[in-house]
Amino acid sequence: MAIEPLLLAALGGALIGLLLTLFGGGGSVLATPWLIYVVGVTDTHAAIGTSAAAVAVNAATGLAAQARTGRVKWPCATIFAAAGLIGALAGAQLAKQVDGAALLHWFAVMMIAIAVSMLLPKRSAGDPDVHFTPPMMAKLAPLGLLVGLAAGFFGIGGGFLIAPGLMASTGMTLANAGASSLVSVTLFGGATSASYALAGQLLWPLFGALVAGGAVGTALALPLARRLENRVVLARTLFAVLVIAVAIYILVK
Repeated sequence: MAIEPLLLAALGGALIGLLLTLFGGGGSVLATPWLIYVVGVTDTHAAIGTSAAAVAVNAATGLAAQARTGRVKWPCATIFAAAGLIGALAGAQLAKQVDGAALLHWFAVMMIAIAVSMLLPKRSAGDPDVHFTPPMMAKLAPLGLLVGLAAGFFGIGGGFLIAPGLMASTGMTLANAGASSLVSVTLFGGATSASYALAGQLLWPLFGALVAGGAVGTALALPLARRLENRVVLARTLFAVLVIAVAIYILVK
């Protein structure tokens, strides 16, 4: 593979890593459009599979860090992720049967939904000491299945859906839900990318470039995050507007 696509993919990975670290869920949705419109990947399915693999690696890295803080509610997160894994595999299989242009159209619609969710006020209330109880299973499993289906179909991490789903199912805090959601993001991204890899639709050199760039972007974002602490709402709003603009471009294109 030529060096230029790899450099562009690494640049995209850095940008996405920066945005993910600063704003949390939603940043990875830019990976697929970046691969298609900037790097020049012509196969929509390959772009989705490759970006899903990079999302899984980034989520696993974040999960390792969050696990050390003790914020991950493992029993709840595991049940949600296990149900969602079935949905993610089904969603990825379904997406491979859909025409690339139609899939990209619906991907743009999902981008707008993600951006709107980022503009909604974030609830921080909840029980930081919540523990799994059997009645929670009736909410955790169905929600996990549906979120996994969406994540697998669109090749996204689904963090913007997972955290609210965990909060609604268990009553945990936003901080706990954000940390616990990474279990699902890792599994969903891994399952989706594995499905595409088995179909020969994963571009390994570009995946490596995305991951390498993401590590750089994350490192650059850490000092920047401290400067944006008092302007996080404005920054998140501007980012959401950017996501909507990209989605509109895809729909018009």
